[in-house]
Amino acid sequence: MNFITWTLVITGVTLNAAAQLMLKAATSATGPIALSWSGMTAATPRMLMHAGWWGGLTCYGISVLIWVLALSRAPVSVIYPMLSMGYIVNAIGAMLLFGEVLSMTKMVGIAIIIAGVCILTRSPA
Repeated sequence: MNFITWTLVITGVTLNAAAQLMLKAATSATGPIALSWSGMTAATPRMLMHAGWWGGLTCYGISVLIWVLALSRAPVSVIYPMLSMGYIVNAIGAMLLFGEVLSMTKMVGIAIIIAGVCILTRSPA
């Protein structure tokens, strides 16, 4: 993959991960949302007033556009698994932003993801 394709993939993955973190921040305004119509309708106004909701949706929208550009430049069998790098970004982001624990098990999983991405990018198309 060339520099432009790599840039598109990394940007798409980062925006997708940022969307997850922003939406998680938006749920701080609601707490756990009940799996019912009344639970959803009670949470909706608080979600709509949270910047994380709008930021998350915006990041998702832009990430889809960037991802389409990346898909037009490389085999899907190579770049789709690279979305797994979002797990790494989210694990670190959740630790920094929300105080979630980055356990040894998670660190081993991150190492496996990095190894897998390295193998995939070196594979012949």
